[in-house]
Amino acid sequence: MTSKSDDLKKKAAFRALELVVPGMRLGLGTGSTAKHFVAGLGEKCAAGLDVICVPTSEETRQQAMALNIPLANLDELGGLDLTVDGADEMDAGLTLIKGGGAALLREKIVAAASARMIVIADDSKLVDRLGVFPLPVEVNPFAHETTAQMICEVISMNGLSGEVALRGGDNPVVTDGGHYIYDCALGLIEDASSLSEALLNIPGVVEHGLFLGLATGAVLACENGLKEFGDL
Repeated sequence: MTSKSDDLKKKAAFRALELVVPGMRLGLGTGSTAKHFVAGLGEKCAAGLDVICVPTSEETRQQAMALNIPLANLDELGGLDLTVDGADEMDAGLTLIKGGGAALLREKIVAAASARMIVIADDSKLVDRLGVFPLPVEVNPFAHETTAQMICEVISMNGLSGEVALRGGDNPVVTDGGHYIYDCALGLIEDASSLSEALLNIPGVVEHGLFLGLATGAVLACENGLKEFGDL
């Protein structure tokens, strides 16, 4: 038996599947909503759809391989036509927080290599301003506590405050790239662009979960239908 939230995610995923045409180079997202998109794509590929795909995580890679979805290396393709992925938060301007599934680095690389990025989610992910969901920051394990201290200083310099916690605590979560993640509970982020730049200037920070200017459209499912944002 599926939950109401899961049903909504399926609706958004199936709408995004309508955007896929033969010959496309696709980026496959990671997370609970993206799984529905990959599952639906697997059915279309079994029925003869000709596409080539790049997964954003090992988890998605395993799902796609099990469904016999054709996969390739992003370096080989040189670019993508469309990436479909979820989000942990999204505002009306298509600015996102991602990384709840610890795949933010590969997700951002794939999104940046795509002509279009479509977000699929239920409408609980739509917020007036980002920051209620803790911002993930991916760091190199070397001296990561020192890096975390610098993250705290940058957060303070940007007029923000909140707990900065290592995901997994004594048993840190390790990303596909071999990194750690610090989750920053900041409340509302007033200037995402400034915070983004400051975080990336910290030695030891690999990437963060603010996705700025990457999403071109979104499909959010609510109880009475679908809401579409941007250009699909």
